Amino acid sequence: MATASTKPDLKAQFEAAAGAAKQTKKKPDNATLLKLYSYYKQASEGDVQGSRPGGFDFVGGAKYNAWTKLNGMSKDDAMKNYVKQVEKLNRE
Repeated sequence: MATASTKPDLKAQFEAAAGAAKQTKKKPDNATLLKLYSYYKQASEGDVQGSRPGGFDFVGGAKYNAWTKLNGMSKDDAMKNYVKQVEKLNRE
C-alpha cells in the first residue's frame, strides 16, 4: 500500500532509527537486541542467506535463528518494525 513517495521517508526514518538505537537511555535486553538485529538485517539484506553458524557460536546461532523467523517479510515491513521497536526503546 506504500506509494513511491513514502519510500524515501521510510528509508530516512529507518536510517534515523538505526542511529537512535545506538543511543538508547538504557541497554536493551538480549531478546530486544535480537529483534532489532533481525529487523535490521531483513530490511537491509532481505531473507537470511548462508548456513547457520554451528558449534559454540551461540550468539551467531541466536542471531541467525532470529533473522530466519522473518523470512518472507518485505524490506519495507522490516523497516517499519525496526523503527517502531527503536521508538519503543526510546520511550522507556
